[in-house]
Parts: sequence; structure tokens; C-alpha cells
Amino acid sequence: MHVRPIISTLGRHKTAATLIVLEIALTCAIVCNALFLVHERIARIERPSGCVEDELVRIGLTGIGTKTDANVLTTQDLAALRAIPGVKQVASTNMVPYGNSSWNNDISTIKDDPNGTNAASYMGRDLLETLGARLIAGRAFTPNEYVDLEAVEAKTAHVPSIILSRSLAVHLFGTADVVGKPVYATGEEPQIVVGVIEDLMRPNDFGHPEEGYYSMVAPVQLPYTVAGTYALRVDPNRRDEILAEAVVTLDRVDPARIILKQQTIEQMRHDYYNKDRAMTYLLLGVSLALLVITALGIVGLASFWVQQRTRQIGIRRALGATRGHIVRYFQLENFILATLGIVLGMALAYGINLVLMAKYAVPRLPGEFLPIGAVLLWLLGQLAVLGPAMRASTIAPAVATRTV
Repeated sequence: MHVRPIISTLGRHKTAATLIVLEIALTCAIVCNALFLVHERIARIERPSGCVEDELVRIGLTGIGTKTDANVLTTQDLAALRAIPGVKQVASTNMVPYGNSSWNNDISTIKDDPNGTNAASYMGRDLLETLGARLIAGRAFTPNEYVDLEAVEAKTAHVPSIILSRSLAVHLFGTADVVGKPVYATGEEPQIVVGVIEDLMRPNDFGHPEEGYYSMVAPVQLPYTVAGTYALRVDPNRRDEILAEAVVTLDRVDPARIILKQQTIEQMRHDYYNKDRAMTYLLLGVSLALLVITALGIVGLASFWVQQRTRQIGIRRALGATRGHIVRYFQLENFILATLGIVLGMALAYGINLVLMAKYAVPRLPGEFLPIGAVLLWLLGQLAVLGPAMRASTIAPAVATRTV
């Protein structure tokens, strides 16, 4: 089929053709960026935390009044919680993944570095074993390495060692092979890196996405009055039962306390990503609405042109054009309009992405999302025009030639 007659026909309907091209271009630009943002949100939701989420529960609590015996109470709490059937390990910690409250420290390979890297600082005795964080190099802390938080803050004790996440180790040294190297994270003296774990997620979002796994674990033990969080690694089939029993156990040890939170880590993960899921559904809804509106626009324009060209179609049928020729004519016409709109839409998509990058720190739009949007709109255009084209192909030559 010759393209020149189609171009000539479109040239006589510039306004309608221009409007549908602009509609396709705008849809292409928005859908490409929306699909990219949906992909980013889904990847964010699916990222691993670095701990055994199906085995972890968290209890947040606070004391009433001053607790001069906080260290004794913490020891009693930990012993009582470990005695619960199904509890594998317990730690009094300053934070857990998805907690939205993060303790952060600057860390560097240089002492007093003003440009140190900000990293989440996890603390707590037996914390690695409780979280299920996997060592990929070095070793865990030994019992004699642990120091009390009060002594560290009073500068009567020094944190001797540290464990880094893989991402933080690579950021600081360019490699994960860092065991035995010194870093400066707290105090005047360096800490020696004794181990590297798989990436451990920060409790909340901080800075750029790649910084989400900048974490370190320090051998600092702290009372519940400071930490406020007990993390329990339990039998995954009995989490709810054990969580309820743990609350009763803590109340039995000291009823003069308030239980602030009692959750599984999976519940915390679900709540943590609520906004991301809502944004994903919103973007998918907007994309679907735009595609439907564009499809309706193509159907409406094609139906209008079929009505306007009834005589022309009849003449072509009388001259020997088959029903397939008529259908292919309208499909090729739509393909040309869609192609013009897609080319314009790709340029517009990059323009929108540049604005999002400048205003909202959105990553650059990868090139592979443009072909996805193009194919989607080409298919949409062909399906939308198929109905009017089929109706046009049923126009009888005798009826069409009598149309005035």
C-alpha cells in the first residue's frame, strides 16, 4: 500500500491529525516516566533488609520515672525472654530495620574527617545473631569486646572493633576485603574492622538510594531505657503467640513500664512501604486512564474519518479494493500518526524526566523504557482503530457511490 496518498489525506485534515499526534505524544511521555517510577517503587519495595524478617519481632517499651537499676532490669528482661519456648535469640538494641528511627554516625578512614560518610550505627549485644545478619568476611564480636554505652559516653571505655555492611566497606575502601583495617567512627582511637556482613538496611531512608545500606554494627551494650527496643528471633510459625507471651513476661519482670509497640518485622515492612504501594497504584491508575483516553480519541477520530470518507471508500471498493485493503489503509494511517506522536513523546519524556531529576532527585530515565512505551502505544493504536476500520470495510460499493 502506498504511503503518499495517506500523507496527502492527512495533510487535508491537519487539525485533527495534529491533535491526535499531540495526545499520543503526551501519553507516551507520561506513561514512560510513570512505568519507570513504578519500576523504581517496586524495586524499592522488594529490596532485602539483610535480616531474617520472617523470624523477627520487635517490642518497644519505655520506663515510668527514673530507672536507676536499668542495667539490672535489662539483664532480667533478656533472661526471661530467652526462657520463652520458641525464642532463639534476644537483643536489646537501639534500632531495627523499618523502625523509622535511626542512630547515625560519621565514619571515615581518616581521623576527624569533616567529610566522613554518614552511616546507621546499630548497637546491642548478640545483635548479629538476633537479626540473622550473614557474615561474609571476618568474625563476629567476642564477649570481651562489648562495652557499656554509659562508659563510652563518659569516655572511660573505648569501642575497640566494628563490623561494616558490604556497601559501606566498598564505599570506604573500594573493596569488601577490609578485615583488620582501622576506621574512625567514635572516640579518638580507631576501631578495627573485624567483620563484614551482607548489606543491612538502614531503619529509615537517608540521602541517596545507594546510601540505604551504609550500616555498621558496634559492640556496645545498652539498657532498655536507652534503647527502648527488644528484638527477638523466634520460631516463624509461632510469632504472634510468642510476641503476646513476651509482652506478658516483660510486664511480670517490671509492671511499671509502658509497652509502646509490639510488631513482627514483616508488619513493620508492610507499614514502611505503604506510601510506595499507594504511589505505585496511583501511577498505574493514571497510566491506564491516559491509555484509555488515548484509545477513545483514536476510535473517535477514526470513526469520524470513516463517516467523512464514505464516498471515497465506496469508490475504492468499486475499483476493486478488498475489505482487507480498507482495514490496512486505516491501520497504516494510524501507524503513521502514532509514530509521529511517539517520536515527539520520547523527546517529551526525557524533558519531563530532567525536571523530575532536578526537583525530586529521580534517577535518569533508562533508554529501555522508551521502546516499551512505543510498543504499547503502537499496539494500542492498532487495536483502537481496528473497530472503525472493520466498519469501513463493510461499506458496500453500491451504497457508497450513491452518497452525495
